[in-house]
Amino acid sequence: MNKGELVDAIAGKTGVTKKQADAVLTAALEAIIEAVANGDKVTLVGFGSFNPRDRAAREGRNPKTNEKMEIAATRVPGFSAGKAFKEKVAGGFEPADVAA
Repeated sequence: MNKGELVDAIAGKTGVTKKQADAVLTAALEAIIEAVANGDKVTLVGFGSFNPRDRAAREGRNPKTNEKMEIAATRVPGFSAGKAFKEKVAGGFEPADVAA
């Protein structure tokens, strides 16, 4: 599902116009991005939490030359799904037996 399809689904469920649904979705996403960029955690009960995560510096390899290189420390956005979200996705899922 892309943003346009999500806007269509929101408009269909709420009875608002697609233009209004797009404006609300865009504003919500911008607010989440701004909060996480400022170091805050955003929690949507039942859906999940967005938070900034610090990634330590590490050693990597250039795939073209196989040469070692240092990858700098950075901050990245993180997402943890909420309990209700996880349960909805799992929905009776049972992993298949794996033959050794």
